[in-house]
Amino acid sequence: MSDRDTVLELVKRLPANVTLREILREIEFIAAVKEGLAEIDQGKGVSIESVEQMIEGWITK
Repeated sequence: MSDRDTVLELVKRLPANVTLREILREIEFIAAVKEGLAEIDQGKGVSIESVEQMIEGWITK
């Protein structure tokens, strides 16, 4: 699905009284998710083990 089609489908699903700012937030969220998935596909992801170590470091500080 193209980015344009993704946005059109999103707008169709939102309630009629949605604000432009809310639409923008939804679009930004979808864009971030798509970028993250593309990075994972390119092997740029972070392993769960690395994330667990990061979180542990944050908690113990």
